[in-house]
Amino acid sequence: MQRDARVVVITGAGSGIGAALANEAARSGAQLVLVGRRAEPLADVADALGAQRTPILVQADVTTAEGRRLLREACMQAGGRIDILFNNAGVVRTGSVSGMDDNAVRAMIETNLVAPLLLARDLLPMLRRAKSPRIVNIGSMFGDIAFPLFAVYSATKFGLRGLSDALRRELKPEGIGVTYAAPRAVRTPASDEFAELVEPFSMKLDAPEKVARRIWRGALKGKRTIYPWPERLFIYVQQFLPGAVDNGLGKQLAAVRFSSPRESVTQPEVRKNRA
Repeated sequence: MQRDARVVVITGAGSGIGAALANEAARSGAQLVLVGRRAEPLADVADALGAQRTPILVQADVTTAEGRRLLREACMQAGGRIDILFNNAGVVRTGSVSGMDDNAVRAMIETNLVAPLLLARDLLPMLRRAKSPRIVNIGSMFGDIAFPLFAVYSATKFGLRGLSDALRRELKPEGIGVTYAAPRAVRTPASDEFAELVEPFSMKLDAPEKVARRIWRGALKGKRTIYPWPERLFIYVQQFLPGAVDNGLGKQLAAVRFSSPRESVTQPEVRKNRA
């Protein structure tokens, strides 16, 4: 295999889509910088890669200034250049807005929206040094179709989609591309509870490997957005027939029988779908 000259940064790399993206990038021979709050899951991912180059592992919380400083230092160790930045780390708390406490709201906003914004800002100098740099923000279908019981999560992903559009237009003159990827729910060994939650909404769960492969290929092709099918069709339905979507989701909501918030994360430091 020919060795890739790319430097690829992946946040939330200890599990799920992040780990699968690391595998896709490793196959190309890229230099990986893998980020997560816990060292052990990152080490497990690195051991499983069999990468041509030893990944640089960064144990850091990217919602903090110190965590972003540690990531910048690691990127300097990788050569001071970033070809692709995958903003993948995220957290979701599900439940009614009335049952959502302040900490849960802040955690989602800081992880899903503020951190990608600040990482793009802080890492721009290194992105500018690459030949064809790209930022890939991993959003969600919930950033286009707002589901009941996912109000705050949907708000953060709507915001990330808007951020991606604005950054794409702002950075285009500098030759920096921005991709927004919107996967639907992802199946993992720890996602049974989440699968139970979204089942009444007729949402399918995809394997993280399948999602990561689609995102990786789309990023290399320079795509603006990456959406699964048939969800792309549902987005058009919402644009032109929002009342029909309201009624459909309202009926499905009646099948969901819980009141307390639940949590799922794409950060490797917390067990997925922790109640």
